[in-house]
Amino acid sequence: MVTTIQWSLKPKSRLPLDLLEMVKSPYLLVYLIFLSVSFWAETAIVQNPSVESNAMVDIGVVLDLSSKVGEMGEMCVSMALSDFYAAHANYKTRLVLHVRDSQGDVVGAASAALELLKNVEVQAIIGPQRSSEAKFVTHLGRKAHVPILSFSATSPSLSPKHSPYFVRTTLDDSSQVKAIVAIVEAFGWREVVPIYEDTDYGNGMIPYLIDAFQGIDTRVPYRSVIPPTAGDLQILEELNKLATMQTRVFVVHMRASLGSRLFKHAHKAEMMSDGYAWIITDGLSMILDPMNPSAVDSMEGVLGIQPYLPESKRLQDFKMRRKREIFLRNPNSKTDELSLFGIWAYDTIWALAMAVERVGGTNSSFSKTETGKNSTCLATLGISEIGERLLKTILNTRFKGLSGDFHLVEGQLQSSAFEIFNVIGKGERVIGYWTPKRGLSRGFDTVDKIAYSTSKANLKNPIWPGDSTTIPKGWAVPIKGKKLIIGVPVKEGFREFVEVKRDSHTNKTTFEGFSIDVFLAVLHTLPFALPYEFKPYMKPDGSSNGSYDELVKEVKLQNFDAVVGDITIVANRSLYVDFTLPYSESGVSMVVLTKDDESKNAWIFLKPLSWDLWLTTGAAFIFTGAVVWILEHRLNTEFRGPRGQQLGMILWFSFSTLVFAHSNCPYTTIYS
Repeated sequence: MVTTIQWSLKPKSRLPLDLLEMVKSPYLLVYLIFLSVSFWAETAIVQNPSVESNAMVDIGVVLDLSSKVGEMGEMCVSMALSDFYAAHANYKTRLVLHVRDSQGDVVGAASAALELLKNVEVQAIIGPQRSSEAKFVTHLGRKAHVPILSFSATSPSLSPKHSPYFVRTTLDDSSQVKAIVAIVEAFGWREVVPIYEDTDYGNGMIPYLIDAFQGIDTRVPYRSVIPPTAGDLQILEELNKLATMQTRVFVVHMRASLGSRLFKHAHKAEMMSDGYAWIITDGLSMILDPMNPSAVDSMEGVLGIQPYLPESKRLQDFKMRRKREIFLRNPNSKTDELSLFGIWAYDTIWALAMAVERVGGTNSSFSKTETGKNSTCLATLGISEIGERLLKTILNTRFKGLSGDFHLVEGQLQSSAFEIFNVIGKGERVIGYWTPKRGLSRGFDTVDKIAYSTSKANLKNPIWPGDSTTIPKGWAVPIKGKKLIIGVPVKEGFREFVEVKRDSHTNKTTFEGFSIDVFLAVLHTLPFALPYEFKPYMKPDGSSNGSYDELVKEVKLQNFDAVVGDITIVANRSLYVDFTLPYSESGVSMVVLTKDDESKNAWIFLKPLSWDLWLTTGAAFIFTGAVVWILEHRLNTEFRGPRGQQLGMILWFSFSTLVFAHSNCPYTTIYS
């Protein structure tokens, strides 16, 4: 605050006589002169306290002041500077901002940065706003040893690892990839099509996104790339191409200027209806409010993610003061909601001011390099004497900012959580959160003991496009798509594999058989829809239109997309078509009666002889035993006794002769 002290004397007033007498004294006159000089010196210090005590450090700011983000960033930077020195009035350094307009052009941003480095000799540059602009400016910063701090250049292709004087005080786009993949995995979508702008910002994140999708077995069948200068007709043509595909899940990664037009045309093309799923990255999510209301209306049912921002009283106060500032600057302007880019711009100034104070403002000049007469402007660029120390101090600066804990890791800001929301009407409804340790959850909780989860049960039920509460399958039969024409052979005879029936009354053709069932079973297992149409290979009278070789050649002639039937795989047919793996065997076979396996049967020893022979042998043994009994039982006591004993003796004697010969002579001798 500047204090102004004014003195006024009435022209007609006169000094008292005694005072005039005192002035005549020479000693008193010297004393009054000394008091006057001391008073005016003290007044000068009060009016400008930084003249003797504060060191001024020049800082450049390069933004696109015609854009919403640039306009918001410039205001937040200015307010942050006032707030910082109001809270740290005792600091001995002061930042002096030099704002330049890049006009949204790479050359304009480079020209502004070069002018700031060469003519103003700034010790740091905040900006540029876009990744494409920051790429070249970081080379200038590296040459001059001047840190380049960007709160809005988010492309992973611009890395502090490769550009040591580049500091990203915002989040890398790749940091949100895992959160997007968790949403896709939670709803079980197997195919996703990314839609992104053809810029450094758009292309930078896509390789990380596709690699992450491969990790969960989700295919990316197509990439939709839209130039930032694309007209309405080009956008409509690309959307019509997407409508003819089966995939119904899209991830949109582009800035608001192009994204708002995309969703307007998607709504007109009826692609914001039931069955579709749209996910937007934080590049669109963080600036929904400044977008055209009609564009936001067309985004009904979209899922979005953005970094989680903890609410605080300090943040609420800043939002209110910003609204007042906007009203004071332009009472007729619309007050947009503060986005994360503005908050990061605020914290960037605080981090830079803290670092400058630690380094000190002394020797904040450039050392000139010796160049020839024909040297270019780049060759005559000096080197900052405090740039290297300032960079190290910025990287080690930590404090509690509006965005939470300000902490740089490997030259860029880190995020601990993302907020998942659902666009409903003109507002947003938070349905859950994602953190690296817990995965998806309905509420934000810092407890780390819970296991990582990607279950959709951990999210609130969203409202999908078309005011639907049914989770989109992720695929559908394209209304504008081409159906596959499947040729089916017509033949007489064996119809178990394929049979074509035609109803003469309804003129309707049906297709049956084992080959048809296999084809339909394969379609049922596919994770996407495959529109098809069976077409019989027959003449108007219902007879076959040719041989199997001729039918297969129809695929080569592109009259059929495929053929289903009992078609044998032979060499000449494989020259112009591809066959599936065989699901049945062909060839000559023999049909025989099957026999039971009797190798484990206990009566297998009976098999060598027929039943008649076994019965004859048994009868002979019994007859022999009976004859011996008749002859022996009258004299031999062993053949006497109870009837059971005598019968057992007959049988035992008969079978025992198979094993050994009896040594005892019979008591009865038969003579011839």
